[in-house]
Amino acid sequence: MRMAAAAVMVLVMCCGALAADPPKVNVQPVTRTNTTVTGQPIAVPQNPDVIVSIATFPVGARLPEHQHPHPHYVYVLEGVLTVVNTETKKTFDVKAGDFVVEMQDTWHYGINNGTVPVKLLVIDQVPAGTPNNMKPKR
Repeated sequence: MRMAAAAVMVLVMCCGALAADPPKVNVQPVTRTNTTVTGQPIAVPQNPDVIVSIATFPVGARLPEHQHPHPHYVYVLEGVLTVVNTETKKTFDVKAGDFVVEMQDTWHYGINNGTVPVKLLVIDQVPAGTPNNMKPKR
């Protein structure tokens, strides 16, 4: 018995605690939705390509007016982006930590009216082979 206890002591001293639990992963949901910011149902193309991008808007930068024909997901990493729906004239701000499913087939643009750059994580689901998910207004 003493020999077994001594062996356990040596193992603990050499290798650390035997039954130590690994650190737990902290998962905090950001949002859950099945509609865009304007209430449209999200319709994912069959067998889509997924395009993941980081977009950085310097202070004062503005995208041209455009539409997204397919699902366009945005998570704001830094700053505040103002989105302007040019069809309804409504605007809304998305700030660091916010997630939004942008409106589909609706003319709009994003602008950085703030004092710091805006950085976005953007995920698009498009039909296979489609180069991007932005249709500019002509």
